[in-house]
Amino acid sequence: MPIKPGFRDCLWMTVGAAGLLVVMLVVWHFHDQQSPDEQLAFKVKRIALVENMGLNLASVSEAEKSAVMAITDADSQTYADQARAAATTVEQARKELAGLLLTGGHQNEKDLLAQFSQAFAELQRIDKDLLDLAVKNTNLKASSLAFGPAAAALKEMDAALARLATDDLKVAQLANDARIAALRLQALLPPHIAEESDQKMDEMEALMAKEDRAVRKNLEDLAAMPNLTSNSDLKAASSDFARFTDLKTQILKLSRENTNVRSLIISLSQKRKVMLVCQDALAALKNAIEQEPVTERAPVNPR
Repeated sequence: MPIKPGFRDCLWMTVGAAGLLVVMLVVWHFHDQQSPDEQLAFKVKRIALVENMGLNLASVSEAEKSAVMAITDADSQTYADQARAAATTVEQARKELAGLLLTGGHQNEKDLLAQFSQAFAELQRIDKDLLDLAVKNTNLKASSLAFGPAAAALKEMDAALARLATDDLKVAQLANDARIAALRLQALLPPHIAEESDQKMDEMEALMAKEDRAVRKNLEDLAAMPNLTSNSDLKAASSDFARFTDLKTQILKLSRENTNVRSLIISLSQKRKVMLVCQDALAALKNAIEQEPVTERAPVNPR
Protein backbone atom coordinates (compact mmCIF):
# COMPACT_ATOMS: atom_id res chain seq x y z
CA MET A 1 0.00 0.00 0.00
CA PRO A 2 1.65 3.31 -1.03
CA ILE A 3 2.44 5.73 1.77
CA LYS A 4 1.35 9.31 1.16
CA PRO A 5 3.79 11.98 2.25
CA GLY A 6 2.66 13.95 5.24
CA PHE A 7 2.43 17.68 5.53
CA ARG A 8 5.87 17.95 7.14
CA ASP A 9 7.47 15.91 4.33
CA CYS A 10 5.82 18.09 1.71
CA LEU A 11 7.00 21.19 3.55
CA TRP A 12 10.61 20.01 3.61
CA MET A 13 10.51 19.09 -0.08
CA THR A 14 9.12 22.51 -0.88
CA VAL A 15 11.84 24.23 1.17
CA GLY A 16 14.53 22.11 -0.49
CA ALA A 17 13.26 22.89 -3.98
CA ALA A 18 13.07 26.57 -3.14
CA GLY A 19 16.62 26.52 -1.84
CA LEU A 20 17.90 24.86 -4.99
CA LEU A 21 16.05 27.42 -7.10
CA VAL A 22 17.64 30.26 -5.13
CA VAL A 23 21.12 28.84 -5.71
CA MET A 24 20.42 28.45 -9.43
CA LEU A 25 19.13 32.00 -9.67
CA VAL A 26 22.18 33.34 -7.83
CA VAL A 27 24.50 31.48 -10.21
CA TRP A 28 22.52 32.65 -13.25
CA HIS A 29 22.43 36.19 -11.98
CA PHE A 30 26.17 36.12 -11.26
CA HIS A 31 26.96 34.87 -14.75
CA ASP A 32 24.43 37.14 -16.44
CA GLN A 33 25.77 40.24 -14.72
CA GLN A 34 29.36 39.56 -15.78
CA SER A 35 30.85 41.29 -18.77
CA PRO A 36 32.71 39.16 -21.34
CA ASP A 37 36.01 40.33 -19.86
CA GLU A 38 34.87 39.34 -16.38
CA GLN A 39 33.70 35.96 -17.64
CA LEU A 40 37.06 35.42 -19.33
CA ALA A 41 38.95 36.42 -16.17
CA PHE A 42 36.77 34.03 -14.15
CA LYS A 43 37.51 31.24 -16.61
CA VAL A 44 41.27 31.95 -16.54
CA LYS A 45 41.29 31.91 -12.75
CA ARG A 46 39.60 28.49 -12.63
CA ILE A 47 41.92 27.06 -15.26
CA ALA A 48 44.93 28.39 -13.34
CA LEU A 49 43.71 26.62 -10.20
CA VAL A 50 43.25 23.34 -12.07
CA GLU A 51 46.73 23.64 -13.58
CA ASN A 52 48.16 24.44 -10.15
CA MET A 53 46.50 21.32 -8.77
CA GLY A 54 47.94 19.23 -11.61
CA LEU A 55 51.48 20.53 -11.13
CA ASN A 56 51.41 19.97 -7.38
CA LEU A 57 49.84 16.55 -7.86
CA ALA A 58 52.86 15.66 -10.02
CA SER A 59 55.10 16.98 -7.23
CA VAL A 60 53.29 14.72 -4.74
CA SER A 61 54.00 11.72 -6.95
CA GLU A 62 57.65 12.59 -7.56
CA ALA A 63 58.40 13.30 -3.90
CA GLU A 64 56.59 10.14 -2.78
CA LYS A 65 58.64 7.96 -5.13
CA SER A 66 61.83 9.66 -3.95
CA ALA A 67 60.86 8.92 -0.35
CA VAL A 68 60.36 5.25 -1.23
CA MET A 69 63.66 4.98 -3.11
CA ALA A 70 65.84 7.06 -0.75
CA ILE A 71 68.58 5.12 1.04
CA THR A 72 68.71 7.08 4.29
CA ASP A 73 66.08 7.90 6.89
CA ALA A 74 66.88 11.61 6.62
CA ASP A 75 66.38 11.69 2.84
CA SER A 76 63.20 9.62 3.06
CA GLN A 77 61.79 11.99 5.68
CA THR A 78 62.71 15.05 3.60
CA TYR A 79 60.95 13.71 0.52
CA ALA A 80 57.95 12.56 2.57
CA ASP A 81 57.60 16.08 3.99
CA GLN A 82 57.77 17.49 0.45
CA ALA A 83 55.03 15.11 -0.70
CA ARG A 84 52.78 16.12 2.20
CA ALA A 85 53.42 19.85 1.56
CA ALA A 86 52.53 19.48 -2.13
CA ALA A 87 49.36 17.59 -1.21
CA THR A 88 48.38 20.43 1.13
CA THR A 89 48.80 22.90 -1.74
CA VAL A 90 46.57 20.74 -3.95
CA GLU A 91 43.90 20.68 -1.25
CA GLN A 92 44.02 24.45 -0.81
CA ALA A 93 43.54 24.97 -4.56
CA ARG A 94 40.76 22.39 -4.60
CA LYS A 95 38.84 24.21 -1.88
CA GLU A 96 39.29 27.57 -3.63
CA LEU A 97 38.03 26.12 -6.90
CA ALA A 98 35.05 24.53 -5.17
CA GLY A 99 34.16 27.95 -3.77
CA LEU A 100 34.34 29.53 -7.21
CA LEU A 101 32.15 26.85 -8.72
CA LEU A 102 29.43 27.64 -6.20
CA THR A 103 28.93 31.00 -7.92
CA GLY A 104 29.77 30.06 -11.49
CA GLY A 105 30.59 27.19 -13.79
CA HIS A 106 28.44 24.42 -15.18
CA GLN A 107 27.18 21.35 -13.38
CA ASN A 108 29.54 19.02 -15.23
CA GLU A 109 32.47 21.03 -13.86
CA LYS A 110 31.17 20.53 -10.33
CA ASP A 111 30.69 16.82 -11.02
CA LEU A 112 34.25 16.50 -12.31
CA LEU A 113 35.62 18.35 -9.28
CA ALA A 114 33.61 16.03 -7.02
CA GLN A 115 35.11 13.06 -8.87
CA PHE A 116 38.60 14.46 -8.35
CA SER A 117 37.89 15.25 -4.69
CA GLN A 118 36.85 11.67 -4.00
CA ALA A 119 39.90 10.22 -5.74
CA PHE A 120 42.24 12.74 -4.07
CA ALA A 121 40.89 11.85 -0.63
CA GLU A 122 41.69 8.21 -1.37
CA LEU A 123 45.14 9.18 -2.62
CA GLN A 124 45.84 11.06 0.61
CA ARG A 125 44.78 8.02 2.63
CA ILE A 126 47.12 5.80 0.62
CA ASP A 127 49.96 8.30 0.88
CA LYS A 128 49.66 8.43 4.66
CA ASP A 129 50.24 4.69 4.94
CA LEU A 130 52.86 4.65 2.18
CA LEU A 131 54.98 7.51 3.52
CA ASP A 132 54.78 6.25 7.10
CA LEU A 133 56.28 2.98 5.82
CA ALA A 134 58.85 4.55 3.50
CA VAL A 135 60.61 6.60 6.18
CA LYS A 136 61.30 3.51 8.31
CA ASN A 137 63.58 1.89 5.71
CA THR A 138 63.62 -1.46 7.51
CA ASN A 139 64.64 -3.48 4.45
CA LEU A 140 67.55 -1.14 3.76
CA LYS A 141 68.64 -1.37 7.39
CA ALA A 142 68.39 -5.17 7.25
CA SER A 143 70.52 -5.22 4.08
CA SER A 144 73.07 -2.94 5.67
CA LEU A 145 73.43 -5.32 8.62
CA ALA A 146 73.46 -8.42 6.42
CA PHE A 147 76.16 -7.20 4.05
CA GLY A 148 78.07 -5.32 6.74
CA PRO A 149 78.64 -6.59 10.31
CA ALA A 150 76.87 -9.94 9.81
CA ALA A 151 78.97 -10.76 6.75
CA ALA A 152 82.10 -9.64 8.59
CA ALA A 153 81.32 -11.92 11.55
CA LEU A 154 80.92 -14.97 9.29
CA LYS A 155 84.06 -14.06 7.36
CA GLU A 156 86.05 -14.04 10.58
CA MET A 157 84.41 -17.29 11.66
CA ASP A 158 85.24 -18.91 8.31
CA ALA A 159 88.88 -17.82 8.58
CA ALA A 160 89.16 -19.23 12.11
CA LEU A 161 87.65 -22.57 11.08
CA ALA A 162 89.91 -22.73 8.01
CA ARG A 163 92.90 -22.65 10.34
CA LEU A 164 91.48 -25.72 12.11
CA ALA A 165 91.37 -27.78 8.90
CA THR A 166 94.72 -29.51 9.50
CA ASP A 167 95.85 -33.03 8.74
CA ASP A 168 93.34 -34.39 11.24
CA LEU A 169 90.58 -35.53 8.88
CA LYS A 170 87.91 -35.56 11.58
CA VAL A 171 88.69 -31.97 12.60
CA ALA A 172 88.84 -30.88 8.98
CA GLN A 173 85.50 -32.51 8.19
CA LEU A 174 83.69 -30.89 11.13
CA ALA A 175 85.26 -27.49 10.47
CA ASN A 176 84.40 -27.56 6.78
CA ASP A 177 80.83 -28.72 7.47
CA ALA A 178 80.38 -25.81 9.87
CA ARG A 179 81.75 -23.38 7.28
CA ILE A 180 79.45 -24.68 4.54
CA ALA A 181 76.34 -24.57 6.75
CA ALA A 182 77.20 -21.00 7.82
CA LEU A 183 77.56 -19.90 4.20
CA ARG A 184 74.22 -21.48 3.31
CA LEU A 185 72.65 -19.66 6.22
CA GLN A 186 74.15 -16.37 5.09
CA ALA A 187 72.95 -16.90 1.51
CA LEU A 188 69.33 -17.05 2.71
CA LEU A 189 69.38 -13.56 4.25
CA PRO A 190 69.22 -11.39 1.07
CA PRO A 191 66.21 -13.19 -0.46
CA HIS A 192 64.46 -13.03 2.91
CA ILE A 193 65.00 -9.25 3.01
CA ALA A 194 63.61 -8.85 -0.52
CA GLU A 195 60.66 -11.21 -0.03
CA GLU A 196 57.09 -9.91 0.15
CA SER A 197 55.31 -13.10 1.23
CA ASP A 198 55.23 -14.04 4.93
CA GLN A 199 54.77 -17.68 3.95
CA LYS A 200 57.97 -17.72 1.91
CA MET A 201 59.77 -15.95 4.74
CA ASP A 202 58.60 -18.74 7.05
CA GLU A 203 60.04 -21.31 4.65
CA MET A 204 63.37 -19.49 4.47
CA GLU A 205 63.57 -19.21 8.24
CA ALA A 206 62.94 -22.94 8.55
CA LEU A 207 65.91 -23.55 6.26
CA MET A 208 67.97 -21.06 8.28
CA ALA A 209 67.11 -22.90 11.48
CA LYS A 210 68.29 -26.17 9.89
CA GLU A 211 71.63 -24.65 8.84
CA ASP A 212 71.97 -22.97 12.24
CA ARG A 213 71.59 -26.34 13.97
CA ALA A 214 74.23 -27.83 11.65
CA VAL A 215 76.73 -25.08 12.49
CA ARG A 216 76.14 -25.45 16.23
CA LYS A 217 76.38 -29.24 16.10
CA ASN A 218 79.72 -29.13 14.28
CA LEU A 219 81.10 -26.51 16.66
CA GLU A 220 79.98 -28.58 19.66
CA ASP A 221 81.60 -31.72 18.22
CA LEU A 222 84.82 -29.80 17.67
CA ALA A 223 84.73 -28.44 21.24
CA ALA A 224 84.27 -31.99 22.56
CA MET A 225 87.59 -33.15 21.03
CA PRO A 226 90.31 -33.27 23.71
CA ASN A 227 92.96 -31.70 21.52
CA LEU A 228 90.76 -28.63 20.85
CA THR A 229 89.58 -27.89 24.40
CA SER A 230 91.56 -24.65 24.64
CA ASN A 231 91.98 -23.91 20.94
CA SER A 232 91.88 -20.17 20.35
CA ASP A 233 90.63 -20.48 16.76
CA LEU A 234 87.69 -22.63 17.83
CA LYS A 235 86.82 -20.15 20.59
CA ALA A 236 87.06 -17.30 18.08
CA ALA A 237 84.82 -19.15 15.60
CA SER A 238 82.21 -19.81 18.31
CA SER A 239 82.30 -16.17 19.40
CA ASP A 240 81.98 -14.96 15.80
CA PHE A 241 78.97 -17.20 15.20
CA ALA A 242 77.29 -15.96 18.39
CA ARG A 243 77.80 -12.40 17.15
CA PHE A 244 76.35 -13.34 13.76
CA THR A 245 73.34 -14.96 15.46
CA ASP A 246 72.53 -11.77 17.35
CA LEU A 247 72.77 -9.77 14.14
CA LYS A 248 70.64 -12.32 12.30
CA THR A 249 67.86 -11.85 14.86
CA GLN A 250 67.90 -8.09 14.21
CA ILE A 251 67.99 -8.63 10.44
CA LEU A 252 64.99 -10.96 10.44
CA LYS A 253 62.98 -8.61 12.63
CA LEU A 254 63.65 -5.67 10.29
CA SER A 255 63.01 -7.82 7.23
CA ARG A 256 59.64 -8.92 8.62
CA GLU A 257 58.51 -5.30 8.90
CA ASN A 258 59.18 -5.08 5.16
CA THR A 259 58.53 -1.34 5.02
CA ASN A 260 60.51 -0.66 1.84
CA VAL A 261 58.99 -3.58 -0.03
CA ARG A 262 55.46 -2.77 1.13
CA SER A 263 55.75 0.95 0.32
CA LEU A 264 57.13 0.17 -3.15
CA ILE A 265 54.27 -2.25 -3.87
CA ILE A 266 51.69 0.32 -2.72
CA SER A 267 53.36 2.99 -4.86
CA LEU A 268 53.34 0.83 -7.99
CA SER A 269 49.82 -0.53 -7.54
CA GLN A 270 47.27 1.31 -5.38
CA LYS A 271 48.88 4.75 -5.61
CA ARG A 272 49.40 4.56 -9.38
CA LYS A 273 45.76 3.64 -10.06
CA VAL A 274 44.32 6.43 -7.91
CA MET A 275 46.81 8.94 -9.30
CA LEU A 276 45.59 8.19 -12.83
CA VAL A 277 41.98 8.80 -11.75
CA CYS A 278 42.99 12.16 -10.25
CA GLN A 279 44.91 13.20 -13.35
CA ASP A 280 42.10 12.18 -15.70
CA ALA A 281 39.53 14.11 -13.65
CA LEU A 282 41.68 17.24 -13.68
CA ALA A 283 42.28 16.98 -17.43
CA ALA A 284 38.54 16.62 -18.06
CA LEU A 285 37.78 19.51 -15.69
CA LYS A 286 40.28 21.79 -17.41
CA ASN A 287 38.83 20.89 -20.81
CA ALA A 288 35.26 21.56 -19.59
CA ILE A 289 36.21 25.01 -18.30
CA GLU A 290 38.07 25.83 -21.51
CA GLN A 291 35.03 24.84 -23.57
CA GLU A 292 32.71 27.02 -21.51
CA PRO A 293 31.46 29.84 -23.79
CA VAL A 294 31.91 33.49 -23.00
CA THR A 295 28.57 35.20 -23.63
CA GLU A 296 27.78 38.81 -24.32
CA ARG A 297 25.87 40.56 -21.55
CA ALA A 298 22.26 41.26 -22.50
CA PRO A 299 21.69 44.97 -23.22
CA VAL A 300 19.57 46.92 -20.79
CA ASN A 301 16.21 47.93 -22.33
CA PRO A 302 15.65 51.70 -22.22
CA ARG A 303 12.59 52.87 -20.38
